[in-house]
This record gives sequence, C-alpha cells and structure tokens, in this order.
Amino acid sequence: MWRITTTCLAAALTPQAAGAHPPGGFKHIIVVIQENRTPDNLFGSNPSFEPGVDIATSGPTSKGSTVALTPVALDGCYDIAHTHAAFEAAYTQGFDREPFSLPKGCTAPAHPQYKYVDNSTGTVQPYFDIAAANGFANRMFQTNQGPSFPAHQFLFGGTSAPSADTALFAAENLPEKTPAGCAAPSSARVALIDPLGSETSHPAIYPCFEHRTLADLLDAATPPIGWRYYAPGSDSIWTAPNAIEHICGPATVSGTVKCNGADWMDDVIPNNPAQVLTDIGNCALQPVSWVIPTGEESDHASINNGSGPSWVAGIVNAIGGARKCGSETYWQNTAIFITWDDWGGWFDHVAPFKVVKPYQWGAGYTYGFRVPLLVVSAYTKPALVSNQILDFGSILAFIEKNFGLGFIGPGTSRYTQYADYQATLAGRGDLADFFTLTTAKPFTAIQAKLSIEDLLHAPTSVVGPDDD
Repeated sequence: MWRITTTCLAAALTPQAAGAHPPGGFKHIIVVIQENRTPDNLFGSNPSFEPGVDIATSGPTSKGSTVALTPVALDGCYDIAHTHAAFEAAYTQGFDREPFSLPKGCTAPAHPQYKYVDNSTGTVQPYFDIAAANGFANRMFQTNQGPSFPAHQFLFGGTSAPSADTALFAAENLPEKTPAGCAAPSSARVALIDPLGSETSHPAIYPCFEHRTLADLLDAATPPIGWRYYAPGSDSIWTAPNAIEHICGPATVSGTVKCNGADWMDDVIPNNPAQVLTDIGNCALQPVSWVIPTGEESDHASINNGSGPSWVAGIVNAIGGARKCGSETYWQNTAIFITWDDWGGWFDHVAPFKVVKPYQWGAGYTYGFRVPLLVVSAYTKPALVSNQILDFGSILAFIEKNFGLGFIGPGTSRYTQYADYQATLAGRGDLADFFTLTTAKPFTAIQAKLSIEDLLHAPTSVVGPDDD
C-alpha cells in the first residue's frame, strides 16, 4: 500500500529565548487565513529558496511511479477535491486518486494534483519575500482532514464539534451554494464524522453549534480583550463565528433570519475584509484579529484572480508602515500568523500524524496534510526556518499564552480537550522558534503588484466560497 514519505516528524522543540518578544507579550496578534495550498505546491517554484526549507520537487503516484511537479497558474481553472474522502484517498493510496472538477472550457493537465505555483512572472514572490524576511514553518499541519468549513471552525474555536460533550466533528462543507451557520435555511445540513472515521453513523445536522471559542476567552478576560473577525460574507463557510449560536444570535430581521447577536454586531465585519487595512491606518486594530479574504484574494484554485499574495503583503505592509498610535508602534507590538486553511488537494510529501485510536481526542478526523505558515514580527529572525511540529491549535495556544487566557475547554476528558489544549499537551503550543530576537528589527516593505490603496478600492467581491 502506497503511503507518503514521512520526514523528521519528531523534530526537537527549542525553548523560547528570554525577552524574544515585547515585554509583557504582543499587544496585537493577526491571524490571516488563505485557502487551499501546501508548501510543496505554493513554494515549489524555488524549492531551496532559503536554507532549511523542506520542499519536494516530485512525488509518488498510486501506481508506484514518480512524477515531477510542474507549474500551474495560481489562478488556474480546475479544482481538486479536498473532502475527507479525498484526504483518505491521498493518504492511503496517492494524491492522483483525488478527483477534480473542470468548469466549462477548462482542460486538466497531466497529473493535475502534482503541481507547484508558477512564479515566472512574480505572482507569488511576495510569499517568498515575507518568508525570507521573517519565519517559515516546515511542519505546519491543518488540524482536520477535510475542507474549509470545519477548518475555519478549528482556527476560531479549536474544534468543529457541534458541542463540547461529543466525540463527533463537522467534517465537510455544506452543499454547493448553501449558506452556512445559524442563520442558514432550515434545510441546510453538514455531515458529521465519528471516531472511526465514518460519516454515515450519524445523520447530518443543521450547521449551528454551541460551545466556547477563543473569542469567548477574550470576552471573559478582565478587562475584556478586543477581537475582530474580518470576513467575506455573513453566511460564508469561511466566516466561522456564524456557526456559533451565542455569537451569531440568529434573529428574524425584516422577515429574514440573520446573525444579530451582540458579539456578532460588535466584533464581526462580515462583508469587507479590507476594513482591517482601514482599521490599522486609523489606529483601531484590536488585540486579536482573524482576517479572511474574498474569493478573488483567497488563493483558492478556480476562483482566485491572483491577487492573494498582494492582499497578504498589504496587511504586512500596513502593520510595518503604520504611524505611531498613541504610545505604541504596531510593528513593534504585533505578531502576524499567515496560514492556509487546508491542502486543497495539492500534493505534499510529508505525512501528518494521524490519530486512529477511538479513545483519543480527534480520532477519525485529525490531523491533516501540511499547509504553509509564515510568521511575521519585529522579533523574528530573517530567513528563520522552524521544524516545530505545529497545527491550528498551536496558533490558538500562542494567543492564549500571550494574553494569559487559559484554554478554551477544561481539558478533563477526551471530549473537552480542544486543539489548543492538545497542541500544548503535545509540545506544539509555544511557537518558540519564531521569536528569537531580543530587540526589534527594522521593517522592510514587501514588494507587491497591488498597493494598499489598490486593495482598499478593489471592487466588491462577487465570488462565493468554495464548496468542496
């Protein structure tokens, strides 16, 4: 049976250097979530762009042959399946067993899953430049083995479970063009997966959940710690707070069910991700921000327009070039984590650790393939490459530790141990490798095709989220 090559998954963790971050921790943390890429795919055009990066140039197929990775445009026309079934097919047999969709007029190249993003015109150069100036993770894995809707739940709340007392996870996206969350149509359903990996043992449920999230810890702090969730739409599968009932607060407004809760109205920006750039410029950045792109800026195959690298560079440049806000300078007090929500079906040569024992948390659905992670801060050494084993829970745990919040769940049973707790339990929760400078380095702007002004004045998105 074919399996992916496993490399260095037991990398040693490095203790955090004393003073390698602002005294008292960062005042601001931004989590930027792009879509559907692996390190081999996104950075394969220059697989040795800095010492220590682990990028493959070829991969095995289910038939035992080895194929070289070849270029494809970032805004290519086809999309590869990234459902849980697609994960299992890739993990146990080969990435070529993942199906793919071809819109009308689109032709698939040979070995469509085995590609790297073409950078001959500098399309993804901002990502290389961000990594070269900051930190790159060799071993960042998505927590779940599936697509965007559950992935964003893990990135916001540490789980895609419908409640805190279940071993089930929401496993898939909703059907095509079906709104997500607690204001979705009553007919909306999302599949559940059990600890044995079955999506048929329990019926699909309405996509509205009730459990604590990282945002609840921020709200409960003394004094409360502000947060914002910048998203492309109120009912998008990428807008994680819409599926948490006490945050969404579904209510009928002018005859239509909408999210209308106090947290939603105060903290979620549902239709204008670029507002984060305005807030940075106006010294209104909250302590914790999740930033989700529009479809055009998302890097998602078949729906993006190639502007994703400029979008991410715009956020980094806005922080690095921000004017002094009161007594602080954002660049000296902000950490930016840039990651991708799932593998998108693209080949990656490093196998994730897979939980298979039913009595362990995450059995049947964790962990997924590698996704890129770039870490940006004034205290991150340029061209730093980390071999820490990380997942989405590592980011949540870092935020919790930075602000002294504790964990989302109590951690007393396999049902209440969220990804943040699990990351810390396994030694993946400190992200220590990325903050080694004891004094702030100067900021160097990232060159991009689109400026901050271009991004602020981009047309309103007409592209919906992915549905596979």
